Amino acid sequence: MWSIIHAMAHLMKKIESLYKKALELESLSVEEGSFLYKEAPLDELMYIGAALRQIHMPGKKVGWIIDRNVNITNICFSRCLFCNFCRRPGSNDGYVTTIDQYIKKIDELMALGGDQLLLQGGMNPKLGIDFYTSLFKELKKLYPELKLHALGPPEIVFIAKKEGMSIKNTLSVLIEAGLDSLPGAGAEILSDRVRKILSPVKASVKEWSDVMIEAHQLNLPTSATMMYGHIETVEERVEHLAILREIQNNRPKNSYGFISFVPWPFSDEGTLLKKQMEISSNYSSLDYLRLIAISRLMLNNITNIQTSVLTVGKDTGIISLNAGANDVGSVMIEENVVSAAGSNNMFNAEELISIIKEAGYEPIRRNQKYEALS
Repeated sequence: MWSIIHAMAHLMKKIESLYKKALELESLSVEEGSFLYKEAPLDELMYIGAALRQIHMPGKKVGWIIDRNVNITNICFSRCLFCNFCRRPGSNDGYVTTIDQYIKKIDELMALGGDQLLLQGGMNPKLGIDFYTSLFKELKKLYPELKLHALGPPEIVFIAKKEGMSIKNTLSVLIEAGLDSLPGAGAEILSDRVRKILSPVKASVKEWSDVMIEAHQLNLPTSATMMYGHIETVEERVEHLAILREIQNNRPKNSYGFISFVPWPFSDEGTLLKKQMEISSNYSSLDYLRLIAISRLMLNNITNIQTSVLTVGKDTGIISLNAGANDVGSVMIEENVVSAAGSNNMFNAEELISIIKEAGYEPIRRNQKYEALS
């Protein structure tokens, strides 16, 4: 009996010392973060996550944005096991979005008060740097005020290799053509073990990281993401966070760096990962809250953490705002990728505002740089 009591006391003392370290904004190691993920009580983690949120973003304001996710193409050679959206080159239902289609979609976006496109798509072998620069320039010519939050590290790596260009030059050319910010797409889990199984021809951990390092050198605002809940371990989730923290630590002074971190769970409906490997999503709302809190503890240098109401829904989204998150993301006028795998939560502006207020916070509409809009 006394040995059990002693062991419990030792465990709680270790947990409390790591809370103190996190609250002092010291970097937790992967081992320490994994220990807390597995052993710390959820209510305590959420309390510490909320306290850290107040250090990074004091007050009661929670951000949201109006933008639209438009897919440049659904043709991709990658065939990631978790993706139902992309089609093989030559598929009957493959497409490349036309300018006329962009105009219709952008007009609808702006009628709702938005001014940003999240432009993503597959790694289409027929599309090179000239295609993307021409597209960006044309969209900016038609809509000078439009913000392009476009592509992602795997697409940048693909374009650079296709054209025989460096990552830096590829980004520089795209920025000159109108690229305003870079999504953290294609991160999934930053573990080469995981990536070799899920997406073996997509950018490696080093390649993904190198794109973000170069983007920060060019002061291009970026976001960071995680798609979890499949074959990864807790340690690999925490290592992912540590990699992001290290990249952020090494950004140039006054560079935007990673403006935000957005984790979301794997949706498995109809995916090859489920059909061929019998791997289902291991998502639970309690584990998502644990991840949000641990992200706050590990990411001592990233200001904004966004809850993915698109994938976890209203109720978990509300609670996560009291576990360390300070943003609910976009109304997502259009979304085709995660919805293709069974995630069907969509919210309009009024509903996002209601979620924030129900959680006890003040809604603040923002732009991609997380700057409040009047």
